[in-house]
Amino acid sequence: MPSYNGEKYIGSALQSVVAEPREGIEVIVVDDGSSDLSLDIVRGFMSRLPIRLITPSRTANWVTMSNLGLQHAKGDWACFLHQDDLWLPGRIGRLGAEMGKAQGVLVLHDAKFVGPEGQVLGLWTCPLREGNVPTEDFIEHLLIQNFIAICSPMFKRQAAVESGGMDEKLWYTADWDLWLRLGSLGPVRYVPETLGAFRVHPESQTVTHPFQPSEWERQLSTVFFRHFARWTGTGKRRAKVEQAALVSLAINAALAAVSRGEPLQWKGPLVKLLALGPQGWHRYLRDSRLVQRAGSRLMLRRLVVRAGRR
Repeated sequence: MPSYNGEKYIGSALQSVVAEPREGIEVIVVDDGSSDLSLDIVRGFMSRLPIRLITPSRTANWVTMSNLGLQHAKGDWACFLHQDDLWLPGRIGRLGAEMGKAQGVLVLHDAKFVGPEGQVLGLWTCPLREGNVPTEDFIEHLLIQNFIAICSPMFKRQAAVESGGMDEKLWYTADWDLWLRLGSLGPVRYVPETLGAFRVHPESQTVTHPFQPSEWERQLSTVFFRHFARWTGTGKRRAKVEQAALVSLAINAALAAVSRGEPLQWKGPLVKLLALGPQGWHRYLRDSRLVQRAGSRLMLRRLVVRAGRR
């Protein structure tokens, strides 16, 4: 758990772990120089959870903190739980039953979006079939868009470390890059059950982090082209994946610009989207999970508007 000034949510995140069976679990909290009550809250849980609190010098990089946690951990399997996300009841027991069925190094499940007060905003599912998904098929889907909530995967810790961990130059897309890398090491075990919650709120580190106007687009392109070059898909299949992925990049870039307060540049992305045709639209909507992702934000906006009227 990388942490930084998370006093508003970190207690709920840790409490969601307390509620699970804890035999064999270790919690590595790597704090990036919090100046609020985060550390006091973490220490308050030490009597209920096997927590190791690591406080390196300030880096202002959650990816660096995550890598430090992986390096300090001792478990065979690892997962990330950000300070504002949650485990849902039954997660440990359910995933424990899947460990022996995994043929690769990555197991993942569905999640749901929740708001600042825990309001359910919608589901976040994966476009995969249940069970062990062949590497080539998994990569084909994931190249279009990162459809995996960061609280969902469980993975072999040593495989992640030996692969280089998370790329610390990729603030926004480091997890997408890691899932593509781990997914290339063998079949991915998919459990179509909602076992985690991803919180959407305006104070998240990703939302508040300052960045250059082109940085979001650059990081998306870096991850896509890095892994597309290694993917074994060929012929028309490869061409269709590339076309849909480039549409996804364009739409994500346009939406990121809007979030920065810039006017929506819709003509370029719309032209690319129309060029996909019906089959391409299906592929893009299926793998991008655009409806689920955008729907959760719209639901949050409605809640904020309603609260403002009271």
